[in-house]
Amino acid sequence: MPSLLYHCPCLLTSSAPPPPDRPSSSSTVHPLNSLYFCEECDAVRCNRCVSIEVSGYYCPNCLFEVPSASVRAEKNRCARNCFLCPHCRNTLSVVPSDPPELDVSAIGEPPFFLYCNSCRWDSADVGIVFDKPTGLAVQLQKHEDSAPDSLEFERLKEHFEPFIRASTLAASVNAPPMSSTHINPITAAASSALARDIPGVGKYSALSRHNRSKSERIVNKDELAPYRSRFEAGASGGLGHGGGEVDVNFMATLEDIGEVATIEQRWVGSWTSSLHASDLKPLRIPLHSKKSKRCPTCRHILIKPEQKAQSVRYKIKLVAANYLPAITVSIPVLTTPLPASTIKRSAAAKPQEDEKAAQSQLHAGKTYPFQLSLTNPLYDPITVKVTMQRTASVSGKRPPFAVSLPNTPFTIAAYAEAWEYEDDEEMYNEDTDDIDELLEMRGLSGVERGAREKSKNKTVGVLEKKANMTVVGGEVVVGKDGKGDVKFNMMVSYTYRSDDPAPSEGGSEPGGNVTKAIKNVSAPEMKTFSFYTVVDLGVIIPKDEIL
Repeated sequence: MPSLLYHCPCLLTSSAPPPPDRPSSSSTVHPLNSLYFCEECDAVRCNRCVSIEVSGYYCPNCLFEVPSASVRAEKNRCARNCFLCPHCRNTLSVVPSDPPELDVSAIGEPPFFLYCNSCRWDSADVGIVFDKPTGLAVQLQKHEDSAPDSLEFERLKEHFEPFIRASTLAASVNAPPMSSTHINPITAAASSALARDIPGVGKYSALSRHNRSKSERIVNKDELAPYRSRFEAGASGGLGHGGGEVDVNFMATLEDIGEVATIEQRWVGSWTSSLHASDLKPLRIPLHSKKSKRCPTCRHILIKPEQKAQSVRYKIKLVAANYLPAITVSIPVLTTPLPASTIKRSAAAKPQEDEKAAQSQLHAGKTYPFQLSLTNPLYDPITVKVTMQRTASVSGKRPPFAVSLPNTPFTIAAYAEAWEYEDDEEMYNEDTDDIDELLEMRGLSGVERGAREKSKNKTVGVLEKKANMTVVGGEVVVGKDGKGDVKFNMMVSYTYRSDDPAPSEGGSEPGGNVTKAIKNVSAPEMKTFSFYTVVDLGVIIPKDEIL
């Protein structure tokens, strides 16, 4: 199907996008709903260039807001009574044990256990019960702290702590001066990894070589001893996790496949886990986070959600859909399409898929009209002009197609509420009826009527205006020897009225004439903003593939 994507110039030195047939161009275009707009810079921003900051942490089950200081201590898990079933990943409930017969007073008494209402699993099957129904994470902490993976991780931290301390000190010595331009954390981490010293490869400057030797001296002060694991590799059988002959005997006598834990169920464990589904333990629910996004240039906030975990609203939400016209491209269905048998298709293809594929297939040597629907999101009318960017292909040849777009600017009405649209449609219909009656009364000549019909059937220019949407038409001529995709860069420029009108030099004094003050205020300031898009009309079918 034809598509249109918006260009973000964050990865390029120039604002113009590369030729669309280059493989690198796909990383610079995005759908409109994933872009942001910075009002200070008047620039489009994407998820690649914005800086992300964590606003807060919360549990998605109980919606408890977790302080940032306790996130690491709790291992990014909820410290309350929130657990996931190890089999079906549904939320577990805390229930008391069944009382003995004829003992009504024992209802609601310990021990308590976790129960899944979906698959009927309970923690009592794996020997996990609780003395009280609250603070289950603290009661379960003893099982997690004594786990082999937790013990091994603590031993690793103790072993590498001197090296991490020395590396931190060396990084502070070699740290470059802070730049005024903000760098994305992911980009900074990648740059730091690429800038690490490689044995046998020297630096370019003498200062960097001096700093490297100094850092090597600092790191070498704490030479690490060979690390010895608490458990030898391959000794999982001694830890109760099976392995070796134990797993072989278990699989040989297997009667039900449900007794084997799936890969998804065992993947969450950081240690060698058992193949037995009966050995799976309940999982603490991972925490979620709310993130804010900033402009990489001016550091202004683009996205800022509300702090409360129960709220889904935003304090600041500068998305590009509220600033840039929404553009969709389509190719109208031809009145005399080619038969389906004239195109080579797979015999196993579905009819619906064939119909969709046929709409995005352009035959060599043909001319196709296409339509661009532009929707104005602003509360003021805008004037838009579209221009095709002339770029050479990767091979240096001209593209195998020619595109015609409207040459003159066109206007798009302001955005209004839905109830206002209904009134506009009624007025539009009334005006149309009046025009038709007037034409019938006057009686046009045959030449005038032919000219009017010709203007109705035009393919390039403004085709329709309705509410805050304008449909313009274009035309693409495919060459006889054309191959590949019909893609081209299109620059969209629109002029809009600024929110702050610029006053004239001669302002009115307090107590002056009101009429004179109104005259001294100049007309609202008009601004023009341009952005690039990539239009994909479909694939060219060469002549040798058409029967």
